Amino acid sequence: MVAVDLTTPKVPGLRMLLLQAVLFLLILPSHAEETIPEGPVVPAPPPKGTCAGWMAGIPGHPGHNGTPGRDGRDGTPGEKGEKGDAGLLGPKGETGDVGMTGTEGPRGFPGIPGRKGEPGEGAYVYRSAFSVGLETRVTVPSVPIRFTKIFYNQQNHYDASTGKFYCNIPGLYYFSYHITVYMKDVKVSLFKKDKAVLFTYDQYQEKNVDQASGSVLLHLEVGDQVWLQVYGDGDHNGLYADNVNDSTFTGFLLYHDTN
Repeated sequence: MVAVDLTTPKVPGLRMLLLQAVLFLLILPSHAEETIPEGPVVPAPPPKGTCAGWMAGIPGHPGHNGTPGRDGRDGTPGEKGEKGDAGLLGPKGETGDVGMTGTEGPRGFPGIPGRKGEPGEGAYVYRSAFSVGLETRVTVPSVPIRFTKIFYNQQNHYDASTGKFYCNIPGLYYFSYHITVYMKDVKVSLFKKDKAVLFTYDQYQEKNVDQASGSVLLHLEVGDQVWLQVYGDGDHNGLYADNVNDSTFTGFLLYHDTN
């Protein structure tokens, strides 16, 4: 090694160059492990206004990262992409409220007539009726009057041997009687099931033939009996009939029970 006398300025600027070289050798070991950037090293340009013999200094440490810059402007919208595949079917939603009733639509065209139905069963007609008359004068009170002159009794619901009508069809019935009165006063009653339900009284006018009548609606059940009889004792049995005067008893069904 050659000893250099730094105090003797024999060559202009030599002292300064030697001082810089010594400083570089002292600092170089502490930076030997730093990463050397790739590519050729470009020496820093000399600062302006330096004197001759200027020598660049050691590169400094990298500076800190600067603050982030402001967001840039929005870019222009891109082109519309292709239609994607249909997604999976979602779960069924809750039932909505019932909407308002719409206006009535126009009347449609008549439909094609249907097939003819099968013949139904014929409606059954319920019949029950009788009309009978008296053939002889009544002399026995408090027993059914036997009307033996038959005008109509096709269903045989009236029994001439007992003088009673027997109900075979439950329903509403109409009964009436017309009595010729002669020789005595008349008081007759219409009975239903051993109970008088209608009374008729007529006072005899001497040397004259009189008429008495009565009618009623009764609801009967199967087995009920209806008849006429002289009410009380024999003082009121002036019922009369001959070839020109009749005493009649009539009844018929108006309508039957449906239940």
